[in-house]
Amino acid sequence: MIELSDKEKVRYSRHLLLQEVAEQGQRQLKAAHVAVVGCGGLGSPALFYLAASGVGKLTFVDDDMVELSNLQRQILYKINHLGQQKSKAAGKVLASLNNEIALFPIAERLTESNIEPALKGADIVLDCSDNFATRYLLNRFCLAHEKVLISGAAIAARGQLMCFDFREQSPCYECIFPNTQQSEALNCDNAGVMSPLLGVIGAQQALLAINVLLGHHQGSHFSYYSGLSMSQSIIELEKDKACTCCSEK
Repeated sequence: MIELSDKEKVRYSRHLLLQEVAEQGQRQLKAAHVAVVGCGGLGSPALFYLAASGVGKLTFVDDDMVELSNLQRQILYKINHLGQQKSKAAGKVLASLNNEIALFPIAERLTESNIEPALKGADIVLDCSDNFATRYLLNRFCLAHEKVLISGAAIAARGQLMCFDFREQSPCYECIFPNTQQSEALNCDNAGVMSPLLGVIGAQQALLAINVLLGHHQGSHFSYYSGLSMSQSIIELEKDKACTCCSEK
């Protein structure tokens, strides 16, 4: 059984005070493996909080380099990281935050050929990517391997949070956004985004992952967040019987 060291009991003392976490829950977090795909605006706050919370193993995937325009919203990075690979720079920052967890940066773009070795061991996958091709790839992988997929998105002043619990019967990402070869949607590069909105959605992805690991969350849902009114609505999801991805699952 995984135990907490005396040092870890001090580090996570505010968790240990909570009956919703306590020492047993902290041991569960230490034993967990979470994968984060995309180390940008959403992945930055998600990774910060997962590392700070004591998730024992973090895999994070991104093939981009740190650019000056990233610093408006991608809070993992500093001026001295410009020109570095995001995954490698993220690894150094997270190691300076928590040197008692295992960090596995992957400086590649996920494809059909490398997704299996990269993500197979993860208990939960966070989709913090910014393109449909990666989102559809993650959706099909998590469905096939019965993993929990937590997908986030943010553009302009609007945010979305989705949870697909493929450990049981669940709708999938393609039930909501069918893969119909549509042109690529707007993203932060071409439409802009309010910087703190990414922190809100990314932090919610991390919180939802922790709730799943601790057994406090069940089921699949879609959440819409307005950065202007600061209101959030949650919709329970149902399978699309005509979905070409999960209808036979």
